[in-house]
Amino acid sequence: MDEFLKNQRLLVISPHADDEAYGCAGTIAKIKDLGGEVYVMVMSIGDLKHYDGTDKIVGKEVRKEEFIKTAEFLKVDGYDIVYEDTGKHLRLDTISRRELIAVIERESKVSLDRIKPTMVALPAISYNQDHCAVFHAGFTACRPHLPEIKPLLKIVLAYDNPTLFWNTEYEKFHPNFYVDISKYLDIKLKAMSFHKSQLRSSLHHCSIDNLKNLVRLRGREISVEAAEAFMCYRFVL
Repeated sequence: MDEFLKNQRLLVISPHADDEAYGCAGTIAKIKDLGGEVYVMVMSIGDLKHYDGTDKIVGKEVRKEEFIKTAEFLKVDGYDIVYEDTGKHLRLDTISRRELIAVIERESKVSLDRIKPTMVALPAISYNQDHCAVFHAGFTACRPHLPEIKPLLKIVLAYDNPTLFWNTEYEKFHPNFYVDISKYLDIKLKAMSFHKSQLRSSLHHCSIDNLKNLVRLRGREISVEAAEAFMCYRFVL
C-alpha cells in the first residue's frame, strides 16, 4: 500500500474549509510523507453565523487563515479557495452544476486539467446541501472520456465526515476503501485543531474527541489503530 500511495497525486475537493481535515488529513499526511503529491480545492469560505445560541459570526478571513495554516502544516503542494463570497457560502446548491463542473475541470488553480490527479477525493453525500452539490459536480467532472482529450481519473473516492450518521437510508456511507493512518493520527488531530472556529465541545459529533473516536472506529473495522474510510466509485489499475 505504501508503494501505491507514494505514486499518487491526490486532489481533495472540499466544500468548506475544514472538510479536508475531517475526511482526509491523515491520508494527506501519509501520501506526503511517502513522497506523493496532494492538492486541495476549497469551494467556499464566507462569514457564518453559528447555530450555537450565541449568534456569533465567524468572519471569512478567520476561516481562510485557519485553512491556510492547515494546508501549510500538512505541506500540500497547492491549494485554491474558489469562492470567497459570503453570498455563496452555504449556498453552493444555488450555483449551476455546469458552473461548478467548469471550476473543478478547468478553471480552478488546482483543476483536474491543470494538475492531472491520479486520485480524487470528493465529499460524501449527506444532508449538507453544499456537500451534495460539490459531490455531484465533482462526480460529473470525473466522468470517463477519450484519453487523448481528457485523462481518465483512475481512482475516484468519497471521504468520511462525522455528520454522516444522520443520512437517509439510500444515502448511507458504506466504506469500501481504507487508508491506515495509525502513524498519522496525531497529525490528523493537529490539522483539525487549526480550524478552531469550527470545533465544538467534547460531546458534540464535530469535536476533536469524536473525530478521534471516528478514526479509531474506522481503524477497528480493518484491525488497525486508526484509519480513514472512503467509498470507492472507480479504481483502475
